[in-house]
Amino acid sequence: MDDRHISVQKGKLDELEQIKEDSHFLRGTIAEGLQDPLTGAISDNDNKLLKFHGSYQQDDRDIRNERRRKKLEPAYQFMVRVRLPGGVATPKQWLVMDDLAHKYGNGTLKLTTRQTFQMHGILKWNLKKAIYEMNEALMTTLAACGDVNRNVMCNPNPYQSDVHAEVYEWAKKISDHLLPNTSAYHEIWLEDEKIIDSRKVEDSEPIYGSTYLPRKFKIGIAVPPSNDVDIFSQDLGFIAILEQGKLAGFNVAVGGGMGMTHGDPKTYPQVSRVIGFCPVDKVIEVAEKVVTIQRDYGNRVNRKNARFKYTIDARGLDWIKQELNDRLGWDLQEARSYHFDHNGDRYGWVKGDGKWHLTLFIQNGRIKDFEDYPLMTGLKEIAKVHTGEFRLTGNQNVIISNVTDDMKETIDQLVQKYKLTDGKHYSALRRNSMACVAFPTCGLAMAESERYLPTLVGKIESILDEFGLHEEEIVIRMSGCPNGCSRPALAEIAFIGKALGKYNMYLGGGFTGNRLSRLYRENIGEAEILNTLRPILLHYAKERKEGEHFGDFVIRAGYVEEVHSGLDFHQQPKAVKS
Repeated sequence: MDDRHISVQKGKLDELEQIKEDSHFLRGTIAEGLQDPLTGAISDNDNKLLKFHGSYQQDDRDIRNERRRKKLEPAYQFMVRVRLPGGVATPKQWLVMDDLAHKYGNGTLKLTTRQTFQMHGILKWNLKKAIYEMNEALMTTLAACGDVNRNVMCNPNPYQSDVHAEVYEWAKKISDHLLPNTSAYHEIWLEDEKIIDSRKVEDSEPIYGSTYLPRKFKIGIAVPPSNDVDIFSQDLGFIAILEQGKLAGFNVAVGGGMGMTHGDPKTYPQVSRVIGFCPVDKVIEVAEKVVTIQRDYGNRVNRKNARFKYTIDARGLDWIKQELNDRLGWDLQEARSYHFDHNGDRYGWVKGDGKWHLTLFIQNGRIKDFEDYPLMTGLKEIAKVHTGEFRLTGNQNVIISNVTDDMKETIDQLVQKYKLTDGKHYSALRRNSMACVAFPTCGLAMAESERYLPTLVGKIESILDEFGLHEEEIVIRMSGCPNGCSRPALAEIAFIGKALGKYNMYLGGGFTGNRLSRLYRENIGEAEILNTLRPILLHYAKERKEGEHFGDFVIRAGYVEEVHSGLDFHQQPKAVKS
């Protein structure tokens, strides 16, 4: 057992634990707050509960100060996130989301790093209508946020394309099995009639209990050799093991997570660790038992140390293995061999299982019509004729999937007409870039991310072009705060916001998503970022070995030390190059 960052549950429970307990299974007074005509907001307690229903209250931070000067309340609005297991949506669902974005939202859609849709800019008066219409299209927002299992990810475009259907079905089954059991969601969002006294409703949560989990919980399924779901960032990961071309089962990995708090060394990103193998038909049972372990042992005193990674690090891998085996009533088998090549997407047309799949590059996941680039309109027109599926990727891109031979030309014509792109004309750096939303809607953002990373990448591209590195695959990510929604701690080059225009810069993450990065420069702006990266990239161009990735090079060259455990993430480097 490693006691460097043990989370000790002593003291008063976090206030959210009492809010959950008193909420009558996530009801609170959300319904009443939605009807209050005097404010565009809901109460703070109800806002905490609203997350379990798939929505966050936000405000437009670009105009916050102006409204304050005018003595107006903030421009409150709501983000809604869909629960979409495996990121698979029908063309009809795509059209519904497009319509709702224009009718109730800010006219754009955001493809998230967890393979689902987010819609921003919804006013309180329209929130119920938006969620109701999503449900009519067979999309739920229940448990898309909150202290529960979130959207279950799975590989959207595996090299063994014929295994996707099977893996996707398991992702759906796990997702459905771990949905909260409360009827509050149906009551608040899906019923037109006034809610009768909800206190008389008898609800129960056999998996979660009345206070649900201590913090959010994330599950993903990866199909080697592609790690495009960043399996080691998940609280619980299943790595598909194929034998003779058939799905034999899954290696089980536990305890990943990207969030931390600046200045608090007891918080850190962590990579999950493989603890064994389970047969295919046991995967739901394993998922449930792991969730219940976190329910029973997760830290409910300090939310900053409440993620599953801290539960495991406090007690050790041997403990979690034994506790899981005890709850299962049988032992996990020895983990089986696997290999990952990358954690990016495969762009362009790929054929598999008799159908075509086209991966389009969506910079930072933002679906909108840009000047001279009608992206949103183009995807809408494709949705009108597409007979297959849309698959959202963990890298914020979209796959036009299951296209027949007969339909391929039609889709291609629309791609050309609306100037949609697979990104192959962009640099490899840009194709491997990812940013969270940050300003103006995220209340946690300390610095820009989505609106700034494309500009910074452009300036780094000039350096890459000068050194002949335009096609060198380098994973670069930016997050506006240390919560790490874009999974920056796994990137080869990462930026985490500290203040407006200032970032901590990290280097040395693994190209396949298997290793954490290390802090290299703290609280720096654009000029210093570029001046710092330039000599390192020149060194890389001159002295990299054949096939050596940038993250591996900066470790070998002594710029940073490698980090394979979050317990070492904040350790001061012994000696690094300047």
